[in-house]
Amino acid sequence: MELKRIVSITFLSSVILFSGPLSLVNASVNDSKMTVKNSVKAEQPNIKILATGGTIAGSSESSTDTTGYESGALNIKTIIKAVPELKKIANVSGEQVVNIGSQNIDNSILLKLAKRINTLLASKDVDGIVVTHGSDTMEETAYFLNLVVKSDKPVVVVGSMRPATAISADGPLNLYNAVKIASTKDARNTGVLVALNDRIGAARYITKTHTTAVDTFKSPEQGYVGEIAGDKVIFYNKPTRKHTTQSIFDVSKLDELPQVDIIYGYQNDSRGFYDTAVKTGAKGIVVAGAGNGLLSDAALTGARDAVKKDVVMVRSSRVGSGVVTHEESDDKDTFVTSDSLNPQKARILLMLALTKTKDPKKIQEYFNEY
Repeated sequence: MELKRIVSITFLSSVILFSGPLSLVNASVNDSKMTVKNSVKAEQPNIKILATGGTIAGSSESSTDTTGYESGALNIKTIIKAVPELKKIANVSGEQVVNIGSQNIDNSILLKLAKRINTLLASKDVDGIVVTHGSDTMEETAYFLNLVVKSDKPVVVVGSMRPATAISADGPLNLYNAVKIASTKDARNTGVLVALNDRIGAARYITKTHTTAVDTFKSPEQGYVGEIAGDKVIFYNKPTRKHTTQSIFDVSKLDELPQVDIIYGYQNDSRGFYDTAVKTGAKGIVVAGAGNGLLSDAALTGARDAVKKDVVMVRSSRVGSGVVTHEESDDKDTFVTSDSLNPQKARILLMLALTKTKDPKKIQEYFNEY
């Protein structure tokens, strides 16, 4: 898309003006190998920003448009240049992995991103990673990385709820905070973190709770692990579940992940979706069940038949918080329960679990540990 007028992008105290035509999308392909570097200061940490697109790279012709914008319109070069304050806290370089809305993040991109992060963190020249990402599926990517990154160096996933062109765009400060967190020694060995709205969330606990509000990311039961107060990074908690260097999951030699589908439970549902999932190749199914992960009699019949066809079944809940308790009936039906993982994160763990085993008892151990 070409803009025929000057586009004003509000980024912190800086305003970047683009005069004349501006290509918003074509750069996503050409810039995939682009690297952007600030002048290096030896005393500062070296932070790599891996960009995937999303609202933080979004653009619109209207400065009041906070919903109808184009995700992933701006490249990482533009985003870094728009926050010159980054130079004061770290030696920052950028790399465009993809440039899309996060609803289009797929398994191949997850694998590509994880492998690139592990390669970078293995270098003594990289002290931490920041991943810019769309908010819609951010928690899934963050939790995936939490399970497969093989380093105790900080990895911080960041995004925004307003595009770069919006009045009071939240992306610039979120990015600054993310780099600040990734530069902090206290962020080491905390697992993958998510940073928005001055809050620091653990990938295992954080979730999106509002469609458009800037304070959408919350940890309803476990709480945040820290916050940005003024210019200080403050940690109050650390995740207790296994992550990163403690994790057994390794994607270094994987080119694909097992198909795992999510089926939503509702009144008057049927077994049809279970039969379809099996026919289309699902190796695992996560049920977003009612209440404590309950299935209707009709759905239960479909789930039991799927298990007979070597599909691993995980009971999660559509409620949004709380633990799905493991019952005697689960052992009888050979079902796995998701602990406190919501359906989308349960899918992530089940995919990785299936790269190790199909044994439901062993997979249940993974859900209890991770």
